Amino acid sequence: MKHVVLRAVLQAPPTAADFVVCAAPVPACPAGGVLTQVLCLSLDPYVGARLRGRHMGEPPPSPNVEPIPGAVVGRVLESDAVGIAPGDFIHSMMGAWGEVVAIGPGMARRIDPELAPLSAYLGVLGMPGLTAWAGATKLAKVGSGDVVLVNAAAGAVGGSVGQIARLKGAERVIGIAGGPEKCGLVVDRYGFDVCVDSEASDWPSGLDAALGGRGVSVHFENVSAAMLAAGMSRLSPYGRVVLCGLADHYQAETGSAQIPIGLIIAKRAQVHGLVVYDFYDRWDAFLMEASPWVRDGRLCIAEDIATGLDNAPAHFEKLMQGRNVGKSIVVVNAE
Repeated sequence: MKHVVLRAVLQAPPTAADFVVCAAPVPACPAGGVLTQVLCLSLDPYVGARLRGRHMGEPPPSPNVEPIPGAVVGRVLESDAVGIAPGDFIHSMMGAWGEVVAIGPGMARRIDPELAPLSAYLGVLGMPGLTAWAGATKLAKVGSGDVVLVNAAAGAVGGSVGQIARLKGAERVIGIAGGPEKCGLVVDRYGFDVCVDSEASDWPSGLDAALGGRGVSVHFENVSAAMLAAGMSRLSPYGRVVLCGLADHYQAETGSAQIPIGLIIAKRAQVHGLVVYDFYDRWDAFLMEASPWVRDGRLCIAEDIATGLDNAPAHFEKLMQGRNVGKSIVVVNAE
């Protein structure tokens, strides 16, 4: 089998040249765990920070030894886990960039391929969907009449936030995304009322026009301190802010992002930091609510798919450069 490792310790943001696809022995099935053939591999922005030791204190994988970490959907080859049998389909956040992976006890969840396409468990029914659901419903508590602003709205998390906000009764949902293609996706597929192109020189004026003189009651931040300031400056008094990510800062060599504390006071804002790990114990509740939305087409996501493990490094570089349109997925083995 093959897996993907780092060529060397990273000194800069990762590119395709930093990875090596190499042969590796098939791992043994771990006690209490499962041995899984990887069908689909999720590529996520946080992995870029993880590979440089910049994500939640988690160490990077050892070059030329440990495969790159990643969420996977797969078919079970061998099982020592209670309730999971060979042939079952599973999702795990503790997978890796490989054709076959060993997943430890308690780290795999059985999934139903009849309920949704397998790749959906890496997107709207996976970690991005859980993140969006937790931020929109458990932290911001979006409801009737809310005006919701989401940046990186074409991404897997941002796109899901806007759709869930609408399902929860938001009156107006405004997105910010980079470029006409992404803005078209946000409006035409995800159903936002409007999307402001952050690559336009006058985008702040476009945002003001989209708001039409109204304030934002919920701002969902995925991008940067500068975008956060732009959103918060348009916040209504006592508005809610969800700090989900600061993607522009993950690979920056300068100091950490500065949060606009003065705006928090001036707007009497409620600011919530969102770490999706805190909501893993609510995954079943999330699936119970979100699965019917996916089945009925009310919650959807676009996918940017590459085929074959050999193409994972280049596809990841595309994600790191923000050139993906939709959730980045690698089909490792066809179902």
